Amino acid sequence: MKHLLWPLLLATVLSGCATAVSPISGSVYSNVKAPLLATDSNEKPTKIGRATARSVLGVYAVGDASIEAAAKNAGITRIHHVDYQTQSILGVMADFTVIVYGN
Repeated sequence: MKHLLWPLLLATVLSGCATAVSPISGSVYSNVKAPLLATDSNEKPTKIGRATARSVLGVYAVGDASIEAAAKNAGITRIHHVDYQTQSILGVMADFTVIVYGN
């Protein structure tokens, strides 16, 4: 019974690899962009702001990927729409980026 405990424990620990929210994902590589939010603004957006958070092995994660941070990075006060982009490499490193379009 003890011989089965270590492989089970190791599989449990390694299953918490870095992931990012995505409508689809690839186990080796993933780079997906998708919509997050739309407004009823008729103005054509002239500015684009980005904010990113990164995860390493699902153990360490850091960053501010909020809509507020992305808008502030580009000086946007009126949001037109928001997209997001996720990227994951072998489940080792994952990025989640919020992209805000507006004026």
